[in-house]
Amino acid sequence: MGVRTYRYVGPAELRDLSSPGSPIDRAEALAAWWRARSEPETIATFTVPPDGLLRIAPRRSEHVVCAGTIEVLAAGELGFDPHGTRVVYASNQSTGFCPAIESWSALERALDAAGIAHPATWTASFEFRRCPECDERTIVKDDWFECAMCGADLPRDYNF
Repeated sequence: MGVRTYRYVGPAELRDLSSPGSPIDRAEALAAWWRARSEPETIATFTVPPDGLLRIAPRRSEHVVCAGTIEVLAAGELGFDPHGTRVVYASNQSTGFCPAIESWSALERALDAAGIAHPATWTASFEFRRCPECDERTIVKDDWFECAMCGADLPRDYNF
């Protein structure tokens, strides 16, 4: 079985933007990225493109831009300790890619390869579904499988 990739499912106009996130291949690169911020951020956008290399960008960056590609192995947000040397928060929150919870393994491999300390799994994880009625991307909260836009029932199984 191959590695699962997630296609970009967000707004089409964002796909053409460029300026991928910073590649992070070692802990020193993460610390340097963090120190280079005019106001160091405690949360950043991250992606793991098919090459397996972690990329990060300022928090409100679009995931598809950070990735530099329209497919990823994982995407979401990372939070850092006060020195920018270790990951203390990790989520799969990306409505552009809607990655499944299982995408943790790709992020874990990227962090391990870079020698960056991290939690054992997501500290916050989200389930995404596409509404079969209105085609809207939806985050499932509190096991409530109902579309926030049209009220239709959402499938129990991941459907992106």
